[in-house]
Amino acid sequence: MTLGGLAIAVGRVVDDAIVVLENIYRHRGRGDPMHEAVISGTREVASAITSSTLTTVAVFLPIGFVGGIVSQFFLPFALTVTFALLASLVCA
Repeated sequence: MTLGGLAIAVGRVVDDAIVVLENIYRHRGRGDPMHEAVISGTREVASAITSSTLTTVAVFLPIGFVGGIVSQFFLPFALTVTFALLASLVCA
């Protein structure tokens, strides 16, 4: 189940990184210096990435706390997706 969780989280991890990099690239294309482009480009999309990542975490985390035998199967899945997405948020 943990490999399944990682497979699901890969899409969000790549999406967050691409959004940030594209916005930095846009700022560099306008002629901003590298340091300024990184800061302003990340600031512009930080709230959108944070809200979308936390929404996805809010969807997958409760799956692990269902209870019973289902919880034994889905707890590793839910924790893997949650930790992968939170690590992606910190890196992005």
